[in-house]
Amino acid sequence: MTHHNCGVKVEVPGKIPIKPKNKRKKYDCPPKKHAAGCECNVKKPALQPAQLTNDCVVVNSLVGTKSVQKVAELTLPITAFAGLDVLEDLVSVQLVPNINEVTQNARVLRDKVVNIGLLPVTITVTIAGVEAPVTLDTTIPFQEHTDFPGACPEDTLQETPLEVEGIFTQPGVPIVTGPVVGDLVTGILFKVVLRTNITVTRPVIQDAHGNVCDVNPNRCDNLGNAPSFTLPAPEGNGGIIPVT
Repeated sequence: MTHHNCGVKVEVPGKIPIKPKNKRKKYDCPPKKHAAGCECNVKKPALQPAQLTNDCVVVNSLVGTKSVQKVAELTLPITAFAGLDVLEDLVSVQLVPNINEVTQNARVLRDKVVNIGLLPVTITVTIAGVEAPVTLDTTIPFQEHTDFPGACPEDTLQETPLEVEGIFTQPGVPIVTGPVVGDLVTGILFKVVLRTNITVTRPVIQDAHGNVCDVNPNRCDNLGNAPSFTLPAPEGNGGIIPVT
């Protein structure tokens, strides 16, 4: 008698070999039983085509893009730093801008982009006879009017994060402190040159044949009176405050 572990063939002397009931290949073993529990086969859902109400879509048309510079500038009297009474006692001055906390307000006018903002800075001065450096945290205002032919109100404005191109300090700048021209005190000029890239886009409607029309065909019409804006105060969270 021959015997295999999988039980596919049994021979007994004087009898016809017994064939196995299930058709397994020779020497195949039955599958192992899985542990009790759920066996889920997760399948990624197939992408479904979008259901459009018509054959037109809204896309952004590029009005223009350009690299621009912005200048933050402020002059402070030397007396703003405790212990600094005369310019001769100033040993050194250092300015460190906090570019991550910049607050900007931006508006698009006809053929122009206007930016007004504040740049937080830390100013450190070393004074002769004063043991520790004196530190002052303040903000320096900046503004920039960029010519942008073709731009109109209601266009969308985007700007890349600001980068610092240069930092300048100049002690000895006079500051007017009173109504009389002769009322001058000695000050220090602080200037930071910033760089960014401005991009203006416009939403337009495009049909199935590639024809394009403006979402608002009257966006560039002259309304007669110059627009007036009251910009919100900075909140300290940085970034551009969008047009409302």
